[in-house]
Formats: sequence, structure tokens, C-alpha cells
Amino acid sequence: MRWLRRLLGGRRVQLDPERQQALLRDVQQRYGAHAQIRFTEQVQTLTATLDSDDGLVVAARVVGQVADEAHLDLQAQAQEILRRTGRRLLVHRRNYRPLWKEAGPALRWPLFALPSGFHPYAQVAAAVAVVGSRAHRLDRVTDPNPLLTRVFEVLDLTTAGWEYGRVRVDTDAATLADQLITSAGQVLAAVDDPPRLPPAVRELMRRNNTIAVHDPAGPRVVGGINLGARMRESFLV
Repeated sequence: MRWLRRLLGGRRVQLDPERQQALLRDVQQRYGAHAQIRFTEQVQTLTATLDSDDGLVVAARVVGQVADEAHLDLQAQAQEILRRTGRRLLVHRRNYRPLWKEAGPALRWPLFALPSGFHPYAQVAAAVAVVGSRAHRLDRVTDPNPLLTRVFEVLDLTTAGWEYGRVRVDTDAATLADQLITSAGQVLAAVDDPPRLPPAVRELMRRNNTIAVHDPAGPRVVGGINLGARMRESFLV
């Protein structure tokens, strides 16, 4: 694997674990729903803050942690539904859509209430942007394939939330989805042997409908996003 050869060989980068911890604390504590600035401004500031190899490591950790926490949350919800109703739900990380199709009204979208406090439209959007913009550096600091799997997982959770989880599609939500697609495409282009596109992505790529995008502050429709077209544009290269 090229990433491992680079880590072990003479092209190893100099990483600073203490700086990474400081960056992670800053990302976690200063930003999110409680911050007094718009999500778009938070993303701009965070992407600049994480624009380094250490920042890339932190961004990858954020994406991985968000995916792990969301999975654990959905597992806990499924167990609670089983306890209350006797209804057994299957939670598969590679494809969440069957779960949401079956039990969407009974589920809570996990990305708005993560234990880490990372917000999908702030820290997550910024971390994903950094992973994509620095995709050419990924194999110098980590194995990019598991990270790409987690990016696709967050994309699956995002789009399923729109369709089945009553998540409102506003400009912040659309920006997150668009960035997830863009970054996944950038990582796909940068890795030697990318994994197969997951089932949820392949399903959405067969569609060609445009979803209305609303103003975050009101009911006005301000645009639209065609997920299938965007995915075909980014993934079929």
C-alpha cells in the first residue's frame, strides 16, 4: 500500500501529536451550534485553521469520530425500539437507507446530537472540505480507504436524513452534501485502489430529481440540488 510505504519510507512527514490535540480541542470547543457566527463563516475559518498535515490528521479524526458516533447512536435507537415494541431493526454501516426506509419516522437523525458536539454544518463540513482539498496528502499521514468509507457513510446519513428523517434541506444542509460529494470525488481520484461505491451512493446516482433548498432563516426556496447529477459528475471519472 502506497500510504504505508510513504509512512515507513524516506518520504515520511513530520507530524506533531501535541499540535493535533490542541487543534482538535479548538475545533471542538470554539465552534458548533453555540458559536455566535454563521456556519458558513465557521467553515471558512476552520478550513484555514486545518490547512496543514497536522490539520489533515485532525480533519480525518473528526470525520471518523462522527461516523462512529452516529453508528452507535443508531444502534442504541434500534435497541430501544426493540425493547419497547419487539421490532428488530438491522443497522448496517455500508448502507443505512434500508433502515431509514423501514423505520424513518421512529428514528432521530443522529448528526444533530453527537456526543462530541461536532455539528454537521460547522466542524463536519469543514473537516470534509479539508480531507478533499488535501486528498493528495492523505497517503502521507493515514490510510485513505477507511477514511473514504467514512466520508461515504456520512453522505449516506445526510441524504437519508433528508428523505426519511425529516431533516430540513436548507443552504447549510445542501452545502454539507455538496462538500461530501466533492471531497469523496477528490479522495477517489487520489487513491491507488479505491473501494467500490457503496449501495446508497449507487442508488442515488440513478436518480435525476432536484431537491428544493430553503433559506435557513425562513420558508423561502432559494435554489435546488440534484444529488444524482452531482454524484455522477464527481464519481464517474
